[in-house]
Amino acid sequence: MQTAELVALPLAERLQAMEALWDSLCREQPQAALVPTWHEDELGKRMAAIERGEVKTVPWEEAKERIRRQAQDRANIAR
Repeated sequence: MQTAELVALPLAERLQAMEALWDSLCREQPQAALVPTWHEDELGKRMAAIERGEVKTVPWEEAKERIRRQAQDRANIAR
């Protein structure tokens, strides 16, 4: 599928495609994905905040459902 075809998909389908791509990237070998230093630094800061109890975490399935609902709501408003 070409980029133009992906961009033309409805928002919900683009989110599903993005999730599928992200999942496939997560299955790659660690050395295959180069992570910039600033990204590692940011992840370190966020993990430290979680460990200090400064951040409330949400299970991934709940977060995905929340994102999907918000995207669907926005798509409905745009119509």
